[in-house]
Amino acid sequence: MSEGMIGNLMSDQIEVFAVCPADAIERSGARGFSLSRIDDSGASRPFPIIVVRTFGNEYFGYVNRCPHDSAWLNIGSGEFFSPDRSFLRCGRHGARFEIDTGVCIDGPCNGQALEPVALAVIEGDVCLCGVKLLEDDRLSNPFEDSDETMDIAIHPD
Repeated sequence: MSEGMIGNLMSDQIEVFAVCPADAIERSGARGFSLSRIDDSGASRPFPIIVVRTFGNEYFGYVNRCPHDSAWLNIGSGEFFSPDRSFLRCGRHGARFEIDTGVCIDGPCNGQALEPVALAVIEGDVCLCGVKLLEDDRLSNPFEDSDETMDIAIHPD
């Protein structure tokens, strides 16, 4: 799958969407993605997420929203990490979050946690699991026969 496109990979009735190739995020790195989620009423809502890859090659996903004031973690500098890269950090108030749990250990939201998103690495892609995303039904050439596949456009932050 190409980066910037997400394919719907239904697996055991759980919605699974490839977000990016697993190697597109360096070890001890993170990337943000702006997605659109379908809420319970059927409306499209912004769904900014961050995908973190640890040095040990584990992947963690969180909604890119500080529990203190709902600001994106990378607001301002564009960085997701504390200067020593051992914690996720809110760019607005400096709150620090454990990478593997999302729990705030320092700052105005101490004891609260980032909202986790379920991820899996499937066939070399980091995939978002169990979330209904807005699908973009685009055809590369409307005059060609369609295989009726649906793609979802995402925009890395």
